[in-house]
This record gives sequence, structure tokens and C-alpha cells, in this order.
Amino acid sequence: MRDIQIGGLVSFTTIDYPGKLAAVLFLVGCPLKCAYCSNPHLLCPGNGEYDPERVMDWIQSRVGKLEAIVFSGGEALMQGNATVDYMQRVRALGFKIGLHTNGFYPGALEQAINIIDWVGLDFKATREKYPDLTGQDIAYNNMIRSLDILITHNKDFEVRITCDPLFIDKDNLMEIMDILSARGVQNVAIQKYIPHFETDTHKTTDVMRNQFFIDTDLRDKINSMFKSVIWRE
Repeated sequence: MRDIQIGGLVSFTTIDYPGKLAAVLFLVGCPLKCAYCSNPHLLCPGNGEYDPERVMDWIQSRVGKLEAIVFSGGEALMQGNATVDYMQRVRALGFKIGLHTNGFYPGALEQAINIIDWVGLDFKATREKYPDLTGQDIAYNNMIRSLDILITHNKDFEVRITCDPLFIDKDNLMEIMDILSARGVQNVAIQKYIPHFETDTHKTTDVMRNQFFIDTDLRDKINSMFKSVIWRE
């Protein structure tokens, strides 16, 4: 069995799993090359910085202190069976299992679906803009398949849209909201784009980044479409 590759660890968080005290494991590897990636050091598969068994020992020491362990990345499901096996070991200790995913691996999600308790799914752009943003022609279709798996299994999940103004405008955002509403999605999060690593070819301004959050009519319309809408600024 291949060891899981862990590239980062947040030992305590109250925001990465709704309503739970949690830790986050950042797994190595991602098939996408998003322009606004906040963890580019995790993109390429390789040896993780953290020994999986030492991390497991630490997780065991958190029994009774934390409620959930969130698997993030990179893309946590890129490691397939290694991720699923590790999730099972963590769940056996009594923790809830959270997953942050871009939805690129619906097959792996289907394999892990009964282990996972909550999912944060990234919906990055409209279909037309997905290839330019992610560098993958199949990323949109795979994400939609993952979304439908979550819906079919009645899983507790949130769909997250990061509003990079170079790839999403207000009309694009409403197109995404219409897709989600039509599928019966209950919980969405609109996330402000944070320029971690902007380049000469990818530059934004405060006005561009804030446009979605200061438009009261847009916010009211989206808020009326879903059970829960979080505006993360």
C-alpha cells in the first residue's frame, strides 16, 4: 500500500468544517493549474514533508479534543486509495471526515463517499472558462459529475465559488447560481479572490475584486435562491 503524501498540517481550525473543531491535512498533488492557486508548492506529486504515521499518532492524541479532520490539498483525491485508506483509519478513531475538493476525481469520490461526512466542492467558473482557468479540458465535466454524486448520496456539502474577476463576472456568477439552484443545492459560499501570487499577466485591483460583494441587488438575489449563502470576504 502506497503511503499517503502529506504536505501540510493546520492543527486547529473553526472555519474549515462547519460547526466542528477540526484539523486540516494538506495532501500533495493536483491535476489543475489554477491561476489563483494559494498552495502552488503542493501541486506536484512527490514525497510529502510529513511522515504519515507520525501524523496519525498526532491525530490519535487529538481524540476528545478535536471533532473532525479535513482532507485538503492540492487535491486530496488525487492520491486515490492512499487517501481513502487514511480517511478510514482516521474515521475509526471517531473523527468526522471533511473533504475540500475540486471534483476532478468523481470515481475516487464515489469510492470515499460513505467515509466522508462533509464536503466543500469548488465550482471555479462557467464551462467556457474552465479550461483557461484550470488548464484541463475535462475539469468542468468531472466537477459536475462530483456534484451530482454528492446530491445523489444526500451528502452534507457546500459549493464554493472563488470570484477571480479575470475569470468570473457577475453574469457568470449568476449562471453558476442558476445551475446550482436547478440541481437543488442548498449551501453555497461566494469567496473573494485573494491575490496571493499575481503575475504580470494576472493582475487585479481592489475594485475588481470587491464588485461582487458591494452589489446589494446581486447579493439579495443570490441569498434568496439558497438555504444558506456565505459571503467570504
